[in-house]
Amino acid sequence: MSIEAASAVTAVVVGLGATLFMDAWALVMNRALNVPLANYCLVGRWIRHMPEGRLMHASIVDAPEMDSECVVGWIAHYVIGAAYALVFVAIVSETWLAQPTLIPALLFGIVSVLVPFLIMQPAFGSGIAASKTPQPTRARLRSLMAHTSFGVGLYATAVGVRYALRLAG
Repeated sequence: MSIEAASAVTAVVVGLGATLFMDAWALVMNRALNVPLANYCLVGRWIRHMPEGRLMHASIVDAPEMDSECVVGWIAHYVIGAAYALVFVAIVSETWLAQPTLIPALLFGIVSVLVPFLIMQPAFGSGIAASKTPQPTRARLRSLMAHTSFGVGLYATAVGVRYALRLAG
């Protein structure tokens, strides 16, 4: 499952675009339906505590604030999106970049919600799949919506990149 260098660069661009799409969708949902925005500063806080050996927190919200946590969190958010796209392209093959289809990207986005459910939310003190939050079903649905929009963003960005490359070539 290796990826050619040019395809890897394209996959990274697609991942960054998909992450931007996900963030735009979150803004629309926030403005239209008052759905709270994700706080990527908390991701940065989690990462910034790692060098001290703290991977798990009783509550990441109550953990001491760290220098540059918001910058670290936002950068991590986009790096993770790029990494997800690389994994996706490695799974479906580089040919998907030349002829993107919605269903594999959408399914990947949906399945990728397992990462926050099984790793990040427990590490943040929220339990598996946000089970320790005041409204676990609402938290789960927000995560699922975010990752589903990422999947749609993978497809939409890949279509846009393919179109731009055809215009340039």
